[in-house]
Amino acid sequence: MTEARLDRALRIAAPLSVLGLLVSGWLIFLYAPPDAIEGDVQRIFYVHVASAITAYTAFGAVLVGSAFYLWKELLWSDRLARSAAQVGLVFTTVCLVMGSLWGASAWGTYWQWGDARLDSTLVLWLMYAGYLLLRRVATPGRGTARLAAVVGILGCVDIPVVHFSVLWWRTLHPGPVLETGALPASMLLAFVVTMLSVLLFAAVLTALRYRIDALREEAAQLRAAADALGAPEPLPTDFAEVMS
Repeated sequence: MTEARLDRALRIAAPLSVLGLLVSGWLIFLYAPPDAIEGDVQRIFYVHVASAITAYTAFGAVLVGSAFYLWKELLWSDRLARSAAQVGLVFTTVCLVMGSLWGASAWGTYWQWGDARLDSTLVLWLMYAGYLLLRRVATPGRGTARLAAVVGILGCVDIPVVHFSVLWWRTLHPGPVLETGALPASMLLAFVVTMLSVLLFAAVLTALRYRIDALREEAAQLRAAADALGAPEPLPTDFAEVMS
C-alpha cells in the first residue's frame, strides 16, 4: 500500500474505530446484562479479552514483519514490526491491568504468582518490552534490526503458551468460554463488536506509528543529503529546535 493510500485509509478507519468504541461502550454498559454470578464486574471481560486478542494480532504482525526483514531486509517490514510491537505492548498492558482488577473482585487478589495464564502473559509483556528497549538503546542499523527481528519472532512462541495455558495447567482462569458457546446472545454480540472495534483501533494506531516512523526516516535522509551538500546549518531535528 502506498503512503497516499494509507493516509486515505486512515481518514476512514480512524473515525470508524472511534465510533466502534463508542458503540461498544453502549453495548457493554447498557445492552449486555450483568453476569448472573459476578454481576457488573464481569463487564471487564469484554475489554480484557478483546485486548488480549488484539495483542496476539499485533505480535503476529511483528512475527510477519520480522520474518520478512530477515528474509529480504525490506525496510517497510522492519518498520511494521517496530510499530506493531508498540501497539501490542499497550494492549498487553491493558489486558494485564483489566485482568488484575477483575481478579481482585473474583479471586480476592490482584495477582496470583504461579498461575500459568498470568505468569505467561507477564513473560509476553517483558519480551516485547525488551524488544522495544533494544530498538531504543542500540545503535540503529542493519545489525540491530536483524537482532530485534529474532527477538520479535521468539516472543511469539509465548503466545500459544498464554492462550492454551488454561488447558495445559490448572489456573484460576476459567476454561474456554467463546469456543463452548457459553455466552448468551446479547453478551456475545457485545463482545464481537468490542473485539472488532478494538482491533480496528489497534490497526489505526499501528498505521499511525508506521507513518510517523516513515516520516522520521525521510527527514533523516534529507538531513544526511543536506549535510553531504554542505548545508550551512543543520536542519532542525525536533519540535523544540523548530520553535527556538
